[in-house]
Amino acid sequence: MTLIKSISGIRGTIGGEPGEGLSPIDTVKFSAAYGTWLQRRHNAKNLTVVIGRDARISGPIVNSLVIGTLRSLGIKVLDAGLSTTPTVEMAVGFEKAHGGIILTASHNPKEWNALKLLNEKGEFISGVEGAEVLRIAEAEEFDFAHVDKLGKLKKIETALEQHIQAILKLPYVDTESIKKANFHIVVDAVNSSGGIAVPMLLGSLGVENVTCIHCEPTGEFAHNPEPLPAHLTDLSETILSEKADLGITVDPDVDRLAMVCEDGTMFGEEYTLVAVADYVLSQKGGSTVSNLSSTRALRDVTEKHGHEYFASAVGEVNVVEKMKAVNAVIGGEGNGGVILPELHYGRDALVGIAIFLTQLAKTGKKISELRDSYPKYTISKNKIQLTPEINVDNVLLEMAKRYSKNEVDSTDGVKIYFEKEWVHLRKSNTEPIIRIYSESQNETQANSLAEKIMNEIKGII
Repeated sequence: MTLIKSISGIRGTIGGEPGEGLSPIDTVKFSAAYGTWLQRRHNAKNLTVVIGRDARISGPIVNSLVIGTLRSLGIKVLDAGLSTTPTVEMAVGFEKAHGGIILTASHNPKEWNALKLLNEKGEFISGVEGAEVLRIAEAEEFDFAHVDKLGKLKKIETALEQHIQAILKLPYVDTESIKKANFHIVVDAVNSSGGIAVPMLLGSLGVENVTCIHCEPTGEFAHNPEPLPAHLTDLSETILSEKADLGITVDPDVDRLAMVCEDGTMFGEEYTLVAVADYVLSQKGGSTVSNLSSTRALRDVTEKHGHEYFASAVGEVNVVEKMKAVNAVIGGEGNGGVILPELHYGRDALVGIAIFLTQLAKTGKKISELRDSYPKYTISKNKIQLTPEINVDNVLLEMAKRYSKNEVDSTDGVKIYFEKEWVHLRKSNTEPIIRIYSESQNETQANSLAEKIMNEIKGII
């Protein structure tokens, strides 16, 4: 059993003893800490928090525990039920709530669940704020309400509809063009809440021919829920058998988006953000942001439009922070995460779908043709196992010195640029390893660059 307490929330497997997995006791303790932190942040007892969850089997139980705990603190709870991460983020704003909790372990298998914590803006709390929540939990600094002061519970039914309507109002979404294109789309929602959200969005966009696979929100994931090529064979086969125009897949909480082409090949989740950003930049100028481990193609596309690209440390909170600092018009991560500030500062697969389909409809291209219009890069992901006595920081510092004549970014580990190639070295926060991500114009070159750097690191060690 596994329990991971971090600044971004609490995540663990269901079952086991308290402190070893995401037990009811751990769920209550962490929920109480978050509620207490909110009360202190706003210097008030009469607060409102939005709760939503994906379709995991453990969801109803965890949902009841979290709601009961918050109400026991005197906090009013708005329960969005089966929902998506971006929908809950937006619902915090719609409802003028003081915070929100999303119950989802994202792309982790079904035995996992997690509490992801939001502030009053519907954005993930910062590292400093998360650390304070952890401290409150450890100290058990809770003050539960008197029976006459318990928080109320209200079900909210319109959050997803409000989310979709906000997407439809964006200047980058053209429902008429999408409807005229008469797309036949296959959707794989890995039997989670995307099975509700994605078809609803497509219907609102005017897409009438939709084939759904794995769209029953049972929480019994039909395959590994991470939207990687190896897990999307059912989607590819259905596209071919149905002669569909494209396939769409999302992870269980609908903040990551990947597409599959009409010939059953992968569009590539690294290119989800690239394609959506390309269209946004064609309509509105401005800078872009992705994390240091994302494809260079976003930088190429941004510079093609005459604008500046910026890189952030890995992690959605860091991407958002950088986007705000440079006033980026769009950003995200290479895992299929699209962040459009005009809607909200959170990864949102639904807005990614709407903009991507608008672009595809307006260009008149097949999805494979659109993919082939972008710079072609391949990322190789590797790691080196370390022993406890190795000083990883010194190893990374030595690599930065060796390549000081190159462009080197030390924002998060060490990223070294070689014309159209790069390698990113990061130490893991959870394992004794160095992660080595390299990118080049094909798999062979990316692997060769990674091997070269790994041999140098091993020599230093």
